[in-house]
Amino acid sequence: MKRFIDLSHAIHDGLVTYPGLPAPKIGEYLDRATSRDRYASGTEFSIGRIELVANTGTYLDAPFHRYEGGRDLAELPLETLADLPGVVARAPRGVRALGAELFGGLELEGRAVLVDTGWARHFGTSAYGTGHPFLTGEAAALCVERGAVLVGIDSLNIDDTSTGERPVHSLLLERDVRIVEHLVNLERLPDSGFRFSAVPVKVRGMGSFPVRAYAVVD
Repeated sequence: MKRFIDLSHAIHDGLVTYPGLPAPKIGEYLDRATSRDRYASGTEFSIGRIELVANTGTYLDAPFHRYEGGRDLAELPLETLADLPGVVARAPRGVRALGAELFGGLELEGRAVLVDTGWARHFGTSAYGTGHPFLTGEAAALCVERGAVLVGIDSLNIDDTSTGERPVHSLLLERDVRIVEHLVNLERLPDSGFRFSAVPVKVRGMGSFPVRAYAVVD
């Protein structure tokens, strides 16, 4: 029997994902009552409308997010987003800067590497936006060197946000490694032996977009 494990936060009207970025506005372009005038008797529809910034909920970063000449969402091959063999690196709780030693003897080649920090428990609260765990530049370099396809984290940002530097984003996206941020439920995954998917909408000229990230465990 296969088990599907949802690794995404639900997006709702007013959700604050990243402090300082606007929350999504979710409503209807056409409500059910108004739609009745357009269809046969007894037939009605709701056509929704959503206004959001790309970095909302659980989302994926493509190279274009960081580099003007990098591949945008529409240019990402599906085989680098879906049905990837996955591995989880368990970060020690209370440690913010997570270095290359976190990945120890883990097999990273061709894999989605997911970093379980436990920080997702704060999502939706003021605590989520300060003091979050992050990867160091050395950790990112190791992921590149050992052939990771995608690196994800259940934290506010894969980088330290206390400065304007973003060494992890810069290196991973330069090397065409995907990034997924704001994951959840990583503690429910085995350390390995699962398949991971995080596919965004196929949008040209954008470098980030929400995903429905999930794992399949045999």
